[in-house]
Amino acid sequence: MARILITGVAGFLGSHLADALLNKGHEIVGIDNLIGGYEDNIPKNVTFFNLDLNDLDSLVIPFEGVDIVVHAACTAYEGLSVFSPALVVRNTSQITTTVLSASIRSGVKKIVHMSSMARYGAQNSNPFTEDMVCKPQDPYGIAKLSAELLVANLATTHGLEYVILVPHNIIGPRQKYDDPYRNVASIMINRMLNGKQPIIYGDGNQVRCFSFIEDVVNPCLIAIETEKANSMIINIGPDEGFVTINQLAEIIAMKLNFELDPIYMPGRPQEVFHATCSANLAREILDYETTTDLNLGLDKLIAWIKAKGPKEFVYHLPLEFITNTTPRSWSEKLM
Repeated sequence: MARILITGVAGFLGSHLADALLNKGHEIVGIDNLIGGYEDNIPKNVTFFNLDLNDLDSLVIPFEGVDIVVHAACTAYEGLSVFSPALVVRNTSQITTTVLSASIRSGVKKIVHMSSMARYGAQNSNPFTEDMVCKPQDPYGIAKLSAELLVANLATTHGLEYVILVPHNIIGPRQKYDDPYRNVASIMINRMLNGKQPIIYGDGNQVRCFSFIEDVVNPCLIAIETEKANSMIINIGPDEGFVTINQLAEIIAMKLNFELDPIYMPGRPQEVFHATCSANLAREILDYETTTDLNLGLDKLIAWIKAKGPKEFVYHLPLEFITNTTPRSWSEKLM
């Protein structure tokens, strides 16, 4: 069994990966600064360090004896990155560089890097495939693509195995739902449970596919534990069950018996209108399959949020500047 370090271990994906790897007998070390997750997400058998990944010197002890690094930490805020680029880029591409330096210095054998479909930007065809030329439209997407290039460059130069995985639009238990900047399904559920109408940016006809967490974790485990995906970039998530944001609101409202009358606000700048990813390579290499569709996934997410209880939204990250294109829901804290 391996000693595996997970960055972002208190986050949604990181904590589920930690659970799955612990269940397979691996020793797990976790790092998180708790910006984007909940401390109670962290499995009890994880050796946890509350650290900022920008501080290279602080990573000496956590990285001791580590065989594999799963780099899931990131301020994954695509829309916010347009208005807080310094924060988002620093905690996306810069922390990736620091993690790579710590990994190389400590003799890590393999790094599994979690990227984002924001790498693709706006394309002329859908779903997005891994061989497309990336055209990221916002600072977050640019930073994620930069991080991928850093992983491939430094890992190849210094003899580490690496895999780049591209999960997208994940939903399920443990997802942060009091965050006003991201996680559209969780935001809608929390607002409706608080008796508030969902806020929809633009006309609501943006097209997405949503991945249930277990369907993302299973192929990730194969990429982590085997060599099948080494040196590859692979999308992970469904390429069926397309839904618009309007339809998502309608489905959630029906499940909550909520009388729907959405609040429409101007579209967010640089948002990709139609964003879906092909799963063909993941099916071939990582045995991907969709076992939980959107309907069942939302049921599980709703049940978890109900059990935790609805929360007030917390504006925990600053806007670095406000312009006439900043969503009023953020600048005026309307959530």
